[in-house]
Amino acid sequence: MRDLSAYREVAIESFDENGVARMRPVVGQAYHPWLRVQAPRVMVTDYPIGTRFLVHAKLTDRLGGEPYLYVYHGDPVVVLDGAQAKRFLAEFRRGRL
Repeated sequence: MRDLSAYREVAIESFDENGVARMRPVVGQAYHPWLRVQAPRVMVTDYPIGTRFLVHAKLTDRLGGEPYLYVYHGDPVVVLDGAQAKRFLAEFRRGRL
């Protein structure tokens, strides 16, 4: 059973890195956009590059390697449109004050 307290809501987006679809945190959150995201493959195969998602992710590393965000593969896929992403990021900023 996974520890849900280790997970937090994060907006991520797909992007193209030298012809390979990857995921990264959306700018404006606690995580730098260069941080890698391990997410379900369906997010990069079934949606166009640039799609934003709202996920529950935890910061982890594998055997002392580089840290990355891990998204559990059993969670539902939640796509964010532009307005939803803007609202989520505004709430994040407001919560930090």
